[in-house]
Amino acid sequence: MVIMLSIHPLIATAMVVSVTGLPAVPAQAAQHAVPPMLVGIRAAHQHGLDRLVFEFHGRLPAQRDVRYVSKLIADGSGQRVNAVGSALLQIRFDQADGHNRRGKVTYGPSRRTYALPGVIQVVNTGDFEATLTFGVGLAKRVPYRVYTLTAPSRVVVDIATPYRNVPVHEYFLNTANYNTGRRPYTTAVQRPVIPPATAFGALQRLFAGPTQAERAQGLRFIRSKATGFSKLTVKNGVARVYLTGRVTSGGSTFTITNQIRPTLKQFPLIKWGQDLRLDGAE
Repeated sequence: MVIMLSIHPLIATAMVVSVTGLPAVPAQAAQHAVPPMLVGIRAAHQHGLDRLVFEFHGRLPAQRDVRYVSKLIADGSGQRVNAVGSALLQIRFDQADGHNRRGKVTYGPSRRTYALPGVIQVVNTGDFEATLTFGVGLAKRVPYRVYTLTAPSRVVVDIATPYRNVPVHEYFLNTANYNTGRRPYTTAVQRPVIPPATAFGALQRLFAGPTQAERAQGLRFIRSKATGFSKLTVKNGVARVYLTGRVTSGGSTFTITNQIRPTLKQFPLIKWGQDLRLDGAE
């Protein structure tokens, strides 16, 4: 698919009572039998780095493994998991859970977007048999450092950001405006991207979607069933965005193009013309 643009739980401390005639189990041993539970994920920019923090209830996970990967695979199903980024960091916690006894997720959204220089997205890729995994989409492959903190138990990943960023705007659907017929239907938010590929970076951030705070304000990314884009080319006054997935409007008057258009129009060399073609779209 091508878009063409014309441009210019706490354990008691007492002994466990045996009711079956078996020896009682010390509470401390019982506590260590319960995997730590992930209760929060935070990310913020510090001087020269993005800091990603995983907070656990109980002890720290027995093992932590962080490494770059070429793709993200879901534990259990083996299916590929999409995450926006030019580099993918896989984070695995052994003997840890991300859900409680009722099966409810304990750390918040399983997919979240950040408006940070390096960290674009954090996506859960597994919570299976006490193995908890995440994928982190980064703007660039860079050095990182992993360490732990206690009281509370935290695993910290510091991701270097040794590059210059420039601000760009992303245009997302404003659901309140759209539902009431009040224009404009899009609202601009700011993101940092790495020059000189600013247009590519802007599209990348667009496909990552709104942050949690922006979603709370009613902003959404309408992807029209596009799973992403494979590349952006500019040649002889024509910009082409190669979309992946089976793109379709689904009969909606607001589609992915209504967000791509203003996002690309902001750049000095891109002058939006009247001719737009979505090959293969309904």
